[in-house]
Amino acid sequence: MLDTHLPHNHGQEIEHIANTLPSGEEFRTAAEVFKLLGDSTRMKIFWILCHCEECVINISALMDMSSPAVSHHLNRLKAAGLIVSRRDGKEVYYKAADSLLSTALHTMLEDMVEISCPGKTNL
Repeated sequence: MLDTHLPHNHGQEIEHIANTLPSGEEFRTAAEVFKLLGDSTRMKIFWILCHCEECVINISALMDMSSPAVSHHLNRLKAAGLIVSRRDGKEVYYKAADSLLSTALHTMLEDMVEISCPGKTNL
């Protein structure tokens, strides 16, 4: 129940909203993810990794960037839980995490920039 007395009563069911309002920490987490994807380079790397598993060297070539620069972006995406990695010998491969968050962000990104997945046809 809402502990704060609201100065105006507009006839809305604000008590229901107040009782289901996520914590400030949950909103901070969401804001951090959006801030992380506020960088177009990270968005592009994330989109690539939604479609394939790839190593730093190949991502660097696709992005026309140095491997250390790409590694920096990959570390940020991984720390946010948007991508995962696996090691095969000396090579590390990255791909989008199999999570609700990654799937939602992938869908949102494609909807916003009106692009489609490789092999997917738009109707």
